[in-house]
Amino acid sequence: MTDHRPDIKHWLLPFSWIYGWGTGLRNKLFDWGWLRSESFRIPVICIGNLAAGGTGKTPHTEYLIRLLQQAGLQVATLSRGYKRKTKGYVLATPQSTAREIGDEPCQMKRKFPNARVAVDADRREGIEKLMQLDTPRTDVILLDDAFQHRYVSAGLNILLTDYNRLFCEDRLLPAGLLREPASGKHRAQIVIVTKCPNDIKPIDFNITAKRLQLYPYQQLYFTQVRYGSPAPLFPEQATRPILPDLLTEEGTQILLVTGIASPFPMLEEVQRYTRQVTLQAFADHHDFSAGDLRLIMQKFTQMKTKNRFILTTEKDAARLKDHPALPPELKPFLYVLPIEIDFLLNQKEIFNQNILKYVRTHSRNSNFP
Repeated sequence: MTDHRPDIKHWLLPFSWIYGWGTGLRNKLFDWGWLRSESFRIPVICIGNLAAGGTGKTPHTEYLIRLLQQAGLQVATLSRGYKRKTKGYVLATPQSTAREIGDEPCQMKRKFPNARVAVDADRREGIEKLMQLDTPRTDVILLDDAFQHRYVSAGLNILLTDYNRLFCEDRLLPAGLLREPASGKHRAQIVIVTKCPNDIKPIDFNITAKRLQLYPYQQLYFTQVRYGSPAPLFPEQATRPILPDLLTEEGTQILLVTGIASPFPMLEEVQRYTRQVTLQAFADHHDFSAGDLRLIMQKFTQMKTKNRFILTTEKDAARLKDHPALPPELKPFLYVLPIEIDFLLNQKEIFNQNILKYVRTHSRNSNFP
């Protein structure tokens, strides 16, 4: 197994100890009942992590939406709506923008128009409002990135950890990326190791499981990212469909625009088609400015080949689509590279049945088979 020990800023460890003391005390206050967690009479599934940064929460949440909708359930998602410009509870509509609800909720609403997508920093208030919705009544609520929001006691906690930066080998902020001590893993019933490489070996699964030191009641799964076919962000203006065989044509150039935590796996995926890839990377959840869009326009204009495209992520597309400063000249060339997750070790059906069993057991819907 390749050594993926994370980069630790050892000179910041004293500050991590102070941070750990504060987060540890907060968790103890909840454990002792001095701070109260609230449960709800509806299936609530939390998808979260211990680390700051991308572990794949959104594609895993989308997997659950798809699974539960296929079971005939009315699904709602609730998150705080990171970097949105609104306050309080907002229920998304098909016209909602990333500025109103955040980029990831906007992405999910556009992909799953029949799902209820809401944002509220106060998850308790958000759940109450979603439970009040009728015609149809909400059957299950997915809490996106709420593992540390302990004022809500979710019925099922799914904890994600990046294969390349396992929580058991990381350190607390600011020396590492952990939001709370690794001991917080005990609150999860399901742990998923995400972003596993394509060349992972059977022995690596066992080694990883031993490193995590999970408890007997916890289920462990492994997933990896699967990239779909690029799709135009503005289909009505796209000059032609972009297909994998078109990407491989000689002379094809791609400007890859990302505002995510780790753009390099996506860069490697795009380089499978053509080596002529220019990466323009911004920070995670980057709020594109007019100057940023001028820079993108400048770099794209420098590409003189006939086959030239701009590829971006689904999350960035949610912010770019309604941006008032997006140059119209770029719209015919803007494409989105979607991602989904695949379960390894033939674990997909086991995972699906465990999720459906939990929802069935706690459902308010007596017609759920």
